[in-house]
Amino acid sequence: MSTKSVVNYFLHIVANRFSRSSCVGKSYQEENEMSAEQEKFVIQAVIEDWAKAVGDKDAKRVLSHLTDDLVEFSLAPPLQFQGKNADDLRSWFDTWVGPIGNESRDAKITCSENVAFARSLVRMTGTKTGGEKVDLWFRQTLGLIRVNSTWKICHTHASVPFYMDGSFKAAIDLKP
Repeated sequence: MSTKSVVNYFLHIVANRFSRSSCVGKSYQEENEMSAEQEKFVIQAVIEDWAKAVGDKDAKRVLSHLTDDLVEFSLAPPLQFQGKNADDLRSWFDTWVGPIGNESRDAKITCSENVAFARSLVRMTGTKTGGEKVDLWFRQTLGLIRVNSTWKICHTHASVPFYMDGSFKAAIDLKP
């Protein structure tokens, strides 16, 4: 989503809020539902910019969307990472030739005033420095919190299912 689209959307919201009288306006419940929908729009923009920053291999921008005490359950070992680590992120970016493709499907955002969760299926594509082509679908859940009026990602969880045939082989061949 472009910056211009976000700005136009917010100008539309502000114009609508000031153009109606509080006596004639929507009910409290409708206003809160509208606010939740507006928050979802803002959260989606944060997630999209974070994902684009990953695709662009822009470590500074990726990290700007994360809390300092981030907890990450990534596809790579170990079981969890804690905190932001620019060097590790840059090292991972260096294992890719060119941009890292990503797309999201079946995204759903649930939010309250200061906490939000987003889930989706994500496709990661690209070429590793060794020439290996990557085309992987995985599950992703993000936890976000509001920090000084800005939504930040405080938890990421990426996973693939395993075949339950006794092999414990990751089912990386699945597609939605």
